[in-house]
Amino acid sequence: MSDSITKYYESNPYGDIRLEKDVTKNVAQQRKDTPVFSGVLNYFPDALREVARCSKIGNDQHNAGQPLHWDRSKSTDELDALTRHLLEAGTIDTDGVRHSAKVAWRSLANLQKEIERERDGKN
Repeated sequence: MSDSITKYYESNPYGDIRLEKDVTKNVAQQRKDTPVFSGVLNYFPDALREVARCSKIGNDQHNAGQPLHWDRSKSTDELDALTRHLLEAGTIDTDGVRHSAKVAWRSLANLQKEIERERDGKN
């Protein structure tokens, strides 16, 4: 990655969303600046349902008989798994789940871990 791109991501790791750590905003304004419903759920309702279905089927496969949860000890290679499913995008996996839904799930898992590492000062 070039120095200018690296500096951009270091200063703004979330793309166009500006996180203003030095500027104090009230909690209500911070919530308004993160439009989860209108900025994500409304855009991708069918895709998110498919990712939720993927999550349930994966839980049933890897944690049979247990309530739905993310067992992170069994989910450690997000980018490798994402890439394997990306190579099969547009098709259905043997468990009946779209490979693209598995790409999205792995991408969300990776993003969640990135945010947590940054928040916890481990990045």
